[in-house]
Amino acid sequence: MSKALERALTSLSTTLSTASVDIPALPADYRLRVLVDLPRHSRLDAVLDYLAPEPWPAGTLVRVPLGKREVSGIVWGLAEAPDAGADTTDTPAPTLRAVTQALTALPPFSAGWLRLVGFAASYYQRSPGEVGLSALPPDLRDLDAVQLARRLKRLDKARVAAAKAAATAAQVHPPERPTLSPEQQTVLDTLAAVATVAEGPPQPSLLFGATGSGKTEVYLREAERVLAAGRQALILVPEINLTPQLEARFAERFPDRCIVSLHSGLTPAQRLQHWLSAHLGHADLVLGTRMAVFASMPRLGLIVIDEEHDPSYKQQEGARYSARDLAVWRGRNEQVPVLLGSATPSLESWYNAGPVDAGGGRYRRLVMPSRIGGGHLPAVRLVDLSRIAAQFGKQALRQHPLAPPLLAALRERLDRGEQSLVLLNRRGYAPVLHCTNCGWKSACPHCSAWRVFHKLDRTLRCHHCGITERVPRACPDCGDPDIQPMGRGTERLEEQLADLLPGARIGRIDADSTRTKGSLETQLAQVHAGEVDVLVGTQMVAKGHDFRRMTLVAAVQADAALFSSDFRAPERLFSLLMQAGGRAGRDAELAGRSEVWIQTWHPEHALYAALRRHDYEAFAAAQLAERESAGMPPFSFQALLRADARTPEAALAFLEAAALQAQRLPGAQEVLVYPPVPAPIHRVADVERAQMLIEASGRVALHRLLAQWLPDLKTLSSESATRVLRWSLDIDPLSI
Repeated sequence: MSKALERALTSLSTTLSTASVDIPALPADYRLRVLVDLPRHSRLDAVLDYLAPEPWPAGTLVRVPLGKREVSGIVWGLAEAPDAGADTTDTPAPTLRAVTQALTALPPFSAGWLRLVGFAASYYQRSPGEVGLSALPPDLRDLDAVQLARRLKRLDKARVAAAKAAATAAQVHPPERPTLSPEQQTVLDTLAAVATVAEGPPQPSLLFGATGSGKTEVYLREAERVLAAGRQALILVPEINLTPQLEARFAERFPDRCIVSLHSGLTPAQRLQHWLSAHLGHADLVLGTRMAVFASMPRLGLIVIDEEHDPSYKQQEGARYSARDLAVWRGRNEQVPVLLGSATPSLESWYNAGPVDAGGGRYRRLVMPSRIGGGHLPAVRLVDLSRIAAQFGKQALRQHPLAPPLLAALRERLDRGEQSLVLLNRRGYAPVLHCTNCGWKSACPHCSAWRVFHKLDRTLRCHHCGITERVPRACPDCGDPDIQPMGRGTERLEEQLADLLPGARIGRIDADSTRTKGSLETQLAQVHAGEVDVLVGTQMVAKGHDFRRMTLVAAVQADAALFSSDFRAPERLFSLLMQAGGRAGRDAELAGRSEVWIQTWHPEHALYAALRRHDYEAFAAAQLAERESAGMPPFSFQALLRADARTPEAALAFLEAAALQAQRLPGAQEVLVYPPVPAPIHRVADVERAQMLIEASGRVALHRLLAQWLPDLKTLSSESATRVLRWSLDIDPLSI
């Protein structure tokens, strides 16, 4: 058991006073410690003592009284009996309440799963009850023993029927296994050799493979090896829209296996059914988004993290955990191999897979630089907008989204019957409406942000607080009817391309066009079927999709991230452009004429120079050198304390008082606490937001201070002078 977990467990002990709910008395010969999901800043710990008639093992799901409610809990273990020799004359013994019922029809959670919950709670400074209970399907937390037994009975019948259908399908359509490339075979041989000789926790492997190099086939073969050994495989993807196509690939390869998915797009009933299949060991393969890292799998034998660089693996609410990092820890804890795959690995993973003498050596690096079938990576062409402006004028650039050379390249693809992707990572018609007479702009009245103009339904929407209003007929300030869109979003780009390319079939995929259930799958099917000539999309379509007819990818507004205050912005931009460019030329026959066009005002920038050479290694080396000189992650460790209040003064006062508290703690000299500042978007839904960065050169020093600081923060937030609406602590933040 890790020291971090030991600290978390030893700090969790309290009792709950008698409340007003009358519960029938049960024989209570044992005292159990039970995880419950309490409010984040509750004065009670999330492990409470209850009386029980049996010593149910750790991991048993139970129903317990909590105040006036009855809630689900997880047995954490037996509580120590009070010291018989202790003097209790001044302190009356608390009256404990009894467990209402135990859901023993469900097998207890494994010791490995409980350790995962304990570690996540300790590392991300949350309560184990919050982490453990929030990882369960909502429907499961509402079931009693009788209802659970009925669900399990229905699930067993459905499982038997599905197994018969799967066996028949496997006989009728036996799976086809493509011939491996030499690079794929080398990677698989290495993984097999490591699995054979490994003693103790296996070292995680970073699969650095070019787009189209066949990483998914490696995942399939590794899963095949694990399933043959009677184990389960967990496959993580960053976003819901990548789950259906990956699930289809696995279902085609393993028609006789039980495959389930876990993500927020499922109905509550589906999520419970899939979770139960995994927990009971019926599911051989579990595919899911970040929440699936907590899937209870008794026969876990492999964890795959596809597109491991993606920031979507970081939870941004509640317990702000990184599913990628927890998956690596879980693999080490349960001694199962972990395979991280990406064409543009995160700089943290790249550093961990680097030479030992340079601080790496934690991961094994496996390389697949070539595309399947010998296809070439697309040529990268930069369109210098300063030259285009000098030739055609800036007004022409404002009116038309594409430079003439790029427009000609799109028409050439249309004539050849090939597809193109135009990338613009901004949805809506225009980022803002403005009045040409008085300068009014469509600011959100509740946020420090603009309301985005959506032309299809003639609305102004704030993408932060969600407020939606009809577009005014005239300027609210001066009454001038000449209100114009400023800037460009995917809606406007789609409209302009339809005018510039008459007869072309234009499609658009973004968060607005895929709101209804099944719409994303329908639109992607149209692209795959060749029913779309030019696809306009955001980053939703920039990764993971295999568009066989696509030979051109164009990024029309890529410069914004070059000069961002966020030190991670260049890494995200390089990854986005590399991943988007990887959608072109995936068919080896078309790869020779595939291209990536980037419109930029800064064609000489080092990022674009590395992109033209498809040289991720050079880009990563330059970025890591910059971060090392500046003392940024992965060469330091960070946490971000956020505060929300009704006024900016209140939010900043809380953070300033918290900083003073931190400076008084032991070990404060090893940690740097920056002055508090307003958040980048400082007001959302009439709530003012501020933040404060905490940084240390060592992970242990940072977490030691945070563990001591947390009780002070709870007290501070309840005092009148520094009271805030809410506060949160983000460990290893991805945006600052």
